[in-house]
Amino acid sequence: MKTLFQFISILFLSFLILSCQQEKPEEPTTISISSNYEDLVTLFKEWRVFETPPLRNGAPDYTAETFKKRWPGFKKLQARLNAIDASNWPIKQQVDWHIAWAEMNGYDFNYHILKPWVRDPAFYKSLWTYRSDVPAHEGPTNHGTTEIWTYDFPLSPTEKERLLKDLQVIPPLNKQAKLNLTGNAKDLWIAGIRDIQSQSANLKNIKAQAGVKEDAELTSTIQSAITSTDEFIVWLEAEAKTKTGSSGIGKKNYTWYLKNVHLVPLTWEDEVMILKRELARAWSALKLEEHRNRKLPKLSAADSPRAYHKLAERSAKSLINFLENDDIVTVKDYFDPALRAHLGKFIKEETRNFFWITAHYDPRPLYSHFYHWFELARMDNEPHQNEIRRAPLLYNIFDSRNEGVATAVEEMFMQAGLYDDDPRVKEIVYIMIAQRAARGLGSLYAHANEMTMEEAGGIHSEYTPRGWMKTEKELLLFEQHLYLRQPGYGTSYITGKYLVENTMAEFARMQEIKKEPFQLKYFFDQLNTIGNIPIALGHWEMTGMDNEIRDIVKSNE
Repeated sequence: MKTLFQFISILFLSFLILSCQQEKPEEPTTISISSNYEDLVTLFKEWRVFETPPLRNGAPDYTAETFKKRWPGFKKLQARLNAIDASNWPIKQQVDWHIAWAEMNGYDFNYHILKPWVRDPAFYKSLWTYRSDVPAHEGPTNHGTTEIWTYDFPLSPTEKERLLKDLQVIPPLNKQAKLNLTGNAKDLWIAGIRDIQSQSANLKNIKAQAGVKEDAELTSTIQSAITSTDEFIVWLEAEAKTKTGSSGIGKKNYTWYLKNVHLVPLTWEDEVMILKRELARAWSALKLEEHRNRKLPKLSAADSPRAYHKLAERSAKSLINFLENDDIVTVKDYFDPALRAHLGKFIKEETRNFFWITAHYDPRPLYSHFYHWFELARMDNEPHQNEIRRAPLLYNIFDSRNEGVATAVEEMFMQAGLYDDDPRVKEIVYIMIAQRAARGLGSLYAHANEMTMEEAGGIHSEYTPRGWMKTEKELLLFEQHLYLRQPGYGTSYITGKYLVENTMAEFARMQEIKKEPFQLKYFFDQLNTIGNIPIALGHWEMTGMDNEIRDIVKSNE
């Protein structure tokens, strides 16, 4: 008979044996060093495939379990990127490496900090009725959207099947949202309900499209999406009562995100300083311009559809002719139709928002900002030869480039002579700069959790000249909500403008050193050729100066 001591010894020995038999941690995968550019292109394709989540009941899967399961796969992709030695590549190819680096940093940041699928109900908005004026939708957007603006009604059989497939994502995604949305960001939560409510209304509008009412299958699918969305709204409203937390990501996280994802070589504090400076400059320049123009007739707003149409036609022709005849940029055949598709229409005075107030006086400042549509038309008609730059960059990384250029050209075109025929229009340009500086400044304080979204909107409203942000509240809510959802976007108009101006300054300085004339048309053509990438990367490619990007990367080593 075994003694108690012998029995305990056997148990202890068995435990040791079992412990030794436990599965060992997976050994790190050996990553081979590469200096082949084609390896980057291959990796980038794999990364973009990986970035799209798997499906769960027919909808993109944003559950915590799935993210955790996929994280090791992401780290392997990131390790492969870091094992690529691009140091001896041509600048264009080095820039491509940094695009991939920034996108992967964006995935990392979203996973650990931003977590829109956890904190942001608007992330689950699936129905989009319009094309964004930048390469992709502004703000975090789920992977299962229905882009209703891409459909022509009545639908062909093929298009009907596509729409059915799109709409069938909505019910399971709404159901999943109730599982995933565990965050406590009060402002994001409450404001996000409006987005889901608008989805319900827009789904109902689809029923009124030609041929839909007669199609039982389509009507049933739309109704399922409506019912699901309405139930989601009820759930969100009930949960909203429990939300008490802040929505900003904090100064430290904001700065890291700016630099490492959007490749903006600035800190939170830098952006505050730049926006305050631009706000003061815009206000003072406006007052000086008003003084200069005091003896000129004031601008009068279009007061009828006919008057607006006449003003819009004249303004579109003026802008396109100016760009071409004054050698501002190479004007492509698609510029004019791209602009004309967005000339706007007459809006009653009491319902005009800020931008359409300006347009009813003279739309050329707004049409200058519509440089956006030239860039999108270029993507459609002349896709970039470089596969890494061809599609929209993820996580709105394009904002400093697209919003920065569109804002910069408002003033650049003015300085180049667009309004020599009517100096009063210059006043509108400074009002628009002030508005963008004020709204961006508010968004900075909201992200620092020093203000609520409503308080940030107060800066936006109170510091816009002539009270033009007080006439129609929907725009104010939309913009401040977007900028709280997407860090860095609200400031990108002004800070991107600053970076574009800095790029032009350095480019011109280098031309001067080489004793070559600065040609504005050549500058813009070069900028357009580079594509919709962060302006700091464009600066590097156009000037050969990599100090800003090098400092960002070095800070992570």
